[in-house]
Order: sequence, then C-alpha cells, then structure tokens
Amino acid sequence: MSVLATATSGLLAAQRTLETISHNITNAGTVGYSRQTAEYGTKPAERTGAGYIGQGVNITTVSRSYDQFITARLNASTASFAEADGFSTMATQVDDLVSNATSGVPVALKSFFNMANEVANNPTSIPVRQAMLSGADAVAKSFNDMSAQLSSFRTQVNGQMQSMVTDVNSMAKTIAELNVKIVTDTRSNGGQQPNDLLDQRDTLLNKIAQNVGVSSITQTDGTVSVFVGNGLPLVLGINSYVMSTAPSSTDGRQLDILVNGQNITPSITGGALSGALKFRDTVLDPAQQQLGLVAAGFAGAFNQMHKAGYDLNGALGTAMFSVEATSASPVPVTSSSGIASTITAAYDPATLGNLQASDYRLDYDGAAYSLTRLSDNKAIFTAGALPATVEGMMIDVTTAPTAGQSFLIRPTYDAASLIKSLITDPKLVAAADSNLLGPQPGNNKAALKFAALENTPLFGGSVSLNGAYGALVSNVATLTQSGQNSSAAQQTLLNSVKQTQSNLAGVNLDEEAANLIKFQNAYQASAKAVSIANSLFTTLIGAIA
Repeated sequence: MSVLATATSGLLAAQRTLETISHNITNAGTVGYSRQTAEYGTKPAERTGAGYIGQGVNITTVSRSYDQFITARLNASTASFAEADGFSTMATQVDDLVSNATSGVPVALKSFFNMANEVANNPTSIPVRQAMLSGADAVAKSFNDMSAQLSSFRTQVNGQMQSMVTDVNSMAKTIAELNVKIVTDTRSNGGQQPNDLLDQRDTLLNKIAQNVGVSSITQTDGTVSVFVGNGLPLVLGINSYVMSTAPSSTDGRQLDILVNGQNITPSITGGALSGALKFRDTVLDPAQQQLGLVAAGFAGAFNQMHKAGYDLNGALGTAMFSVEATSASPVPVTSSSGIASTITAAYDPATLGNLQASDYRLDYDGAAYSLTRLSDNKAIFTAGALPATVEGMMIDVTTAPTAGQSFLIRPTYDAASLIKSLITDPKLVAAADSNLLGPQPGNNKAALKFAALENTPLFGGSVSLNGAYGALVSNVATLTQSGQNSSAAQQTLLNSVKQTQSNLAGVNLDEEAANLIKFQNAYQASAKAVSIANSLFTTLIGAIA
C-alpha cells in the first residue's frame, strides 16, 4: 500500500503540473499573464527500523513568475512613455498648423501688404482699394480660423481628459473589487494566492499608468492601495474613490482634475493625462497668446496709421480692424471670486509695442495691487492704487475689490478670434496724408506707410510682425521636436523593461513543450509504479489465498 500511495502522489503531481503547463500554453497570448509553475514538496517520510522511507510528493503551491520591482519599473516606464507620446502627438498637430507655408496668417498678411502697396501705386483706383479691403477681410479671417483651430485642439484635449478620467475611475473600482476577491480567495484556500486574479489586478494598474502616473502599495492583507498626485487615494483596500473634471475657476474653457473634490491638476505626473496638460500649458496656450499678440499688434498699429490718414472724401480715416489699442476694446479680466467689472484692462496706444504674449494675475491684499506676468512668474509692479499702465495695457478699477481677491488678465489670448475688418466702402481707405494746404485725398503717403508696416519693428522696438509670427512657429517647432525625441527615448526604455518583464514572466512555448514531454514521462512512470504496486498486491493476495 505504501508503494501505491507514493506512486499515486507522483501521478497526481504530474497531472497537476501538466494542467499548469496547459494553462500557460493557452494563455501565451493573454496580455498581463504571468507564467505559472507548480512547486513540489516532499511528503513527510515514514520512520522505520531501517531508517526513513519516503512517502512521495505534494504540490505545495502554484506560483507565478513575478517581481514587484520589475512591475513597478514597467508601470513607471509606461506612464512616462504615455505622457511623452501623448504630448508629441498633439504638439505635432499644432506644429503642422502654424508652420503651413501655403496658407494661414503669414500668407494672408503678405497678400494684404502687397495690396496696400498697390494702393500706394494707384491711390485713386476704386478696384485696387476694394482689393485691399478684401485682403483685410482675408487677414481677419485667417486669424479667426487659426484661433478656431487652436480652440478645437483645446476641445479635443478636454474630451480626452474626460475620457481618461472615466477610464481611470472604472479601473479603480475594478481593482477594489479584485482586492475583495483576492483577500477572500486567499483566506479560504489556506493562504494560497489566486494567481490569475493577481495578474488581472497588475494589468489594470498598468492600464491606469497609461492614463495617469500612480503609486501603489501592497498591504499585509493582500490588497493594493493606489495613490495619485501628492498621495491622494484612488483605491484604499476595498474602497475606490472618484476622480473628476471641472471647469477651471479662471477659465471655464479649460478643465481641472479633482479627486474627491480636491484639485490635483498641478501635481499630476505621468500618463497621457499629464501629457495632455503639458501640451495645453506649454504649447497650446502660448501659441494662442502669441497668435493673439500678432493680431493685436497688427490691428493696433495699422489702425493708428489709418486714422492718421485721409480718405477719398477728404475725411480722417477710421479704424480698419475691430481690435484697437483704445479703451473701446477691453481686455478680458476674470475675478477669482466671480465678481464682475471690478477690474478693467485695455490696450494702451502709446505702449502697444510692449505687449507680451502672456496672461497676468493681479492680486489685491487690501492695501496694494501687485501684478505678476504668468509666462515667467515675474512680478511686474506693486501699486497702492489704480489705474496703472504696464506692458501695453491700461489697468483700472471700477469698484474696489476685497482683500485677497485676484484677477486673471488675458491681453492677447482672445485677440486673434476677435479681430474683424470694419470698412466696406473702398472710398474710406485713408491712403492720403495732409500737408500745410490741408488734406490731399489723391496722394499715397499714408498708403506707403501701410505697405512698410510689414517689416516695421512693432514689438519690443525690434521685432516685426513676421518676426513675431516666426517666434510662434519656432517655439512650437522646438517643443514638438523635443517631445518627439522624448517619446522615442521613452519608447526605447519601455521596450527594454517590457523585454525584462517578458523574460521573467512571459510564456516560452518551446520551454513549455519540453516540460510537457518531461512531465508526461513522469506521469507515465508514476502510472507504471501504480501498475507494479497493483501487481505486487495481486501476488500477495494470491500467496495468502
């Protein structure tokens, strides 16, 4: 009977091992599956007068090939690549838009200045003047269209952010549910771990890392806790928490990320969500501001020239574009507390060349105002009272703010979307100037200034319109190239970690095939031992009978 029991234990062990090998083979293509191994342990030997006689083998556990440090590296590398790749993909779209050499703002501006030059050559021609007005419409439309396309990218980013947050919440909830199952199964099975459930949980953690960088801690009871941002929990044991999006308090067109109502946007790192935020803050918003700077600078400078000239009726010119450097076109100002019309800002005609492609924050502490340029967080001024003129703007107060209130001022952010051509009558093009004898409607002195504006330094005393737009193209191209390089580097690192993880936990079909043969033979040998035990038992019974 001892021989039979020993042989039967080997038979059962070989059978369980063949089942495990079969499980490996059928899951060779399953994402996140870790190769499993049946581990053997010797049964307690029987003590006899001749020594200890072995009693066979037990399957002590079925383990999975797993290393927590490799898994942590994989999740971290996944988050880094997803961030870099998402940023690169979106930045490339903006780069393609602003660098288009066959259409867009540069082409429209060039055509407009060519038409202004034609007016200078033939200042009394109505068709030539009409062509210039058509060119003005085309310039305004080109600014509007590019601004609208940048806004569509922002809508796309918002949609992606909402989708990623929804996915993260779903996966966090599933992880909490798996925590319950893992703890229950482990306790009910004498501490043996449910390998397939552990793989499912690790796969979900990796998928969350594709969306947002997280950290995880395995607790002593077998559950995993997941944290995001500065340590806010997504999963704690068997409980999951909700990540959400909400319009920014300073700009309702942008979204903030919250966990349980707490804003974690500044602390998000890693994953496609971080890539989207980085794209929005370092590429999209600066591009919108720089485009608005070109639009506001062009419209303001041209309007000043045009209002100094005379039209064919002998009257002073009027503004040709709606974005003027006057108080008639206020700059958007948003209060942190939602109180409207407390602070106003407008373009300053005298210092328009100092206009910056940046937003500003105006703070009031109850005694003084302080202005910070947000593009570089530089303090611009501190004043006990308003109005104040600074960097191309006139800032004033209509009703006194309360202490601790702040305001977001956006001088160029919307300028490209708001610019419009105002003149439709070609006779009203103010191409002439005046001399001591009075207005001379037929001369071209003002028109010559219009045409020269193309290369006139407008910003900072040295940068022309072409230079300002070129800075937009250059900045976006530099960030895009950097993003592409980072994406390629992170892809290499991720592939390396994946290979390391595959070497550890991946299923090698050749190895499994060899193991099949090995344990098939072991099964057959144990079966032979069972047959021999049966033969011995039959012989023994026959001898007794």
